Amino acid sequence: MTLFVVGLGLADERDITVKGLDAVKSCERIYLEAYTSILMVPKERLEAFYGKPVIVADREMVESEADVILHNADKVNVAFLVVGDPFGATTHTDLVVRAKENSIPVVSIHNASIMNAIGCCGLQLYNYGQTISIVFFTENWRPDSFYDKIKQNRDLGLHTLCLLDIKVKEQSLENMARGRKIYEPPRYMTVNQAVEQLLEIEEKRQQNGKWLRGGMESVRSIYSPNTIAVGLARVGAEDQTIIAGTMQELLTADFGGPLHSFVIPGNMHFLEADILRTYAVNRETFNANAVVLEH
Repeated sequence: MTLFVVGLGLADERDITVKGLDAVKSCERIYLEAYTSILMVPKERLEAFYGKPVIVADREMVESEADVILHNADKVNVAFLVVGDPFGATTHTDLVVRAKENSIPVVSIHNASIMNAIGCCGLQLYNYGQTISIVFFTENWRPDSFYDKIKQNRDLGLHTLCLLDIKVKEQSLENMARGRKIYEPPRYMTVNQAVEQLLEIEEKRQQNGKWLRGGMESVRSIYSPNTIAVGLARVGAEDQTIIAGTMQELLTADFGGPLHSFVIPGNMHFLEADILRTYAVNRETFNANAVVLEH
């Protein structure tokens, strides 16, 4: 028998592959990983499409109760469903390792993920550098380690895909400390929030750099409010939204509901710039800050 790790794609119940659907229909138990990403439909839509019940697997179950998911998987087929592609998060690799350690055969069935579907904005996939994650800032925690990766990408002329934070079934620090199983409402970072945090980090780095140099030297910005960027929402869905413009323009652009993603372009071929212009807030001024490489 087999543990099937099945990618669901990006939008709804119909994005599963034929091979993935065949595997799911052969399974006795079906788990839906529900914290690294979300589909744009409720699990009831999946259940109706599969003709089988679906068990929602939250972070606690996947990370601390993997044995529950793997129970009896050497005797019956079990499916572990992942939004996007099965290996978009390291947690899923860990589950595969645990299965193999227990001599449970594993079959991975791939699908589209934001890592390849991001090509819909027109920036060529082979020109992307390191992908970064941007987490929600708190009053006392404002991490900026991703800034150095953006710098490395920009120095090489490469595009940067920014994955934006989601908070599903999260506890407040107080409830966690008191052991209370009370969870915060789900939150999904918007492009607007990501841009606001990115600009805050740039300003912070500028101030720190000038202080370290005694205020005598200028510090090169990695990006600024005038930097061209791209915001995307609900990639793969019928109401997919793509908006390009300066970071300042994207601060107030309306992207609608989750999930959102963000791209900081590097050097652009003129065809990439031409496609982005079709999504621009202001097509007349769009190329003012873009770097276009002529071949």
